[in-house]
Amino acid sequence: MIEELKAFELCPLDGRYSDIKDLVSNYYSEYAYVKYRVFVEIKWLLHLIENKIITFNGDKTLILDIYEKFDINSYLDVKKEEKITNHDVKAIEYFIDNKLNKLGYRELISFVHIGLTSEDINNTAYALMLKDFLNNVYLIKLKEFLDYLEVLSQEYKDISFLAHTHGQPATPTTIGKEFKVYLYRLKNEYLKLKESEVKAKFNGATGNYSALSVAYSNLDVVNLSKNFIKSLNLTFNPLTTQIENHDYLVSILDIIRHINNIILDLDIDMWLYISKSYFKLEVIKNEVGSSTMPHKVNPINFENSEANMEIGNGILTTLSNKLPRSRMQRDLSDSSCLRNLGMAFGYSLQGIKETLKGLKKVIVNELVIKRELENEWEVLAEPIQTVLRKYQIPDAYQRLKDLTRGKSITKEILHEFINTLNISDSDKEILLNLTPETYIGLASKL
Repeated sequence: MIEELKAFELCPLDGRYSDIKDLVSNYYSEYAYVKYRVFVEIKWLLHLIENKIITFNGDKTLILDIYEKFDINSYLDVKKEEKITNHDVKAIEYFIDNKLNKLGYRELISFVHIGLTSEDINNTAYALMLKDFLNNVYLIKLKEFLDYLEVLSQEYKDISFLAHTHGQPATPTTIGKEFKVYLYRLKNEYLKLKESEVKAKFNGATGNYSALSVAYSNLDVVNLSKNFIKSLNLTFNPLTTQIENHDYLVSILDIIRHINNIILDLDIDMWLYISKSYFKLEVIKNEVGSSTMPHKVNPINFENSEANMEIGNGILTTLSNKLPRSRMQRDLSDSSCLRNLGMAFGYSLQGIKETLKGLKKVIVNELVIKRELENEWEVLAEPIQTVLRKYQIPDAYQRLKDLTRGKSITKEILHEFINTLNISDSDKEILLNLTPETYIGLASKL
C-alpha cells in the first residue's frame, strides 16, 4: 500500500526519498507550520498572563494543552477555518478561540493575537522551526558525516597516491590528507552554522509597536516583546518593518549552500578517483550496475548526491536572493518562498546521505595506486630542482625541465642524473632514496 501511494507522488522527497521527508516534515510540513504557529500564539497569551497584563485565575496548563495536544484533527479544524477566512493566521486565532470557549475561558478570547500582525506569529514560528531542525536533524547528520571523514583521514593517512593538478600527474599526496582537507573545510562551516543566531521580531504591523503602545500606553511594550522572544531561546530583532528582514536566515542558507558545494567538490573528486581505479566499489550481490553491461559497478551514490545538492543549491540560491527584498514595508512574496525551505533542506540532506553511503562502499585499490606511482618518477623533478636551487645553481629548473617535461622517466634515468650533480653526498643520498611513493612531504602529519 505504501509503495502504491509513493507511485503517485510528485516530488522525489515525498516518494523515492521519503525517509528524508520523514525527518524534515516534522519541521517544514504544512502541519508543522500550523502547529508551530499555534505554539507561538499560546505562548504569547501565557506571556501576557505571566506579566499580569491579563488577569487570569484559571489553569494555565489547560491553555498550554491547546498546543501540547495538537494533532491531525486539530490541524483539520484549522484548515476548515482557513477555507472560510482565506487567511491562515486568522484561522489559527479562531481555532484557539474555539478551544478557549470550550474550556470556559471566554474572557481570554479577546487577548488571543492582541497587538500582533500575522508576521509576528509567522516569523517567530519559522525561527523556531529552523532552530529545532538545525539542532535535532541537520547538525546531527552533518556531524555524522564529519565523523566518518575523520575515520577515513586517519585510516588512510599513510597511503600515498599520485596527485593531479590540471588533470596531470603532480606531487604525490596521501588519501588521508585529502580527506582531511574536506573535513577541515566542512568543520569550519559546521561551527559557523552551530553558532549562528536565529532571530525573530515581535513588533506589530509596521514594526513600531503601534497597536500595543496605544492599548497599553503605560507599558514598556518593547521589553515585553523582547523578553517574549528571549524566552523562546531566540535572538530578538529590534528594528524591522512589518517583516523580519530575513538577513540572519540568508546567512544560514548561504552556509548550508557552501556546505553543499564542498560536498559536491568531494563527490566530483571521488567520481574521478573511482574512474582512475584509485578506489574500488564494494560489490553487493544481486545489485545491477547496467541493464546491458553485466560487469558494471557504478559510483551512483556520488552521482545522486551531486544531483540532489545541485537542486538544493538552486532553491537555496533563489531564497537567498529573494528573501532580503520586500516592497516597502511588506509584500507576501517572501511567504510563498519560505514554504520551500523544507525542499531546500531535504535535497541537501539527501545529498549528505548519498555521499556518506558512497564513502562507506569504496575500497582503496592499493595495487593500482602503487603501480601508477612506480611509473611516474618524473614527479621527483620538483624536489631535485629545489635542492639545486639551494646550491644556487642558476639553471636548476631548466635542467630538470629539459630532462623530464613531457617524457616518461625511469628510476634509472633519474638516478643517473642525480649522480652527476655537484651537491653534498648527504643531499645526494636523500634524493637517491626518494621515491614517488615516499615523496609526500608532511601529508601524513597534516
